[in-house]
Amino acid sequence: MQTFIKYALSFFKSDWKLEDYPIRIRYNGEKSPLRGSQPPIPWAAQIVNWWTMVGFGQTKEEAFEDLRRRFNEHKSQHGKLLRPGTKQHIEFAPTIEIERYEQIATDFFEKILDMDYHQCFVSDESSLWDFQTEETDASYHRKINEVYGVDISDIECGELVQIFQRIAEKG
Repeated sequence: MQTFIKYALSFFKSDWKLEDYPIRIRYNGEKSPLRGSQPPIPWAAQIVNWWTMVGFGQTKEEAFEDLRRRFNEHKSQHGKLLRPGTKQHIEFAPTIEIERYEQIATDFFEKILDMDYHQCFVSDESSLWDFQTEETDASYHRKINEVYGVDISDIECGELVQIFQRIAEKG
């Protein structure tokens, strides 16, 4: 209902603020790490139906303020905003680069992540942390070094294309 109301009200103005959007705030729990070895982020605030517009924090208030910061950054960089109450159309990142390393990726997913590469969507922007099951970055770094003889500790973003490129160069 909140989504419909915000949508209807959006036709009475054209310069939307965060408060014009339906917002969901949820508690993720104390054991919900965001990425890698970063500490758990228990709260998330998200614009309903705008899946990528989300803020995180240790409290509800911090999550909301992080969402506000991200919203304002998006607004200043892109100018155009989704109409409040409408759905974001998800666009997948390209897979051109990752496909060059399909053989390495298949082996890597099996040996490092204990997953089937062909059962996942992996793009050029996918990160090791998108598939994280370990507690720390260090355990992945150690395992990759043991299996492939490659140090990836300097690839802070954990981007798989960069990791696979390094493995290929070592090969």
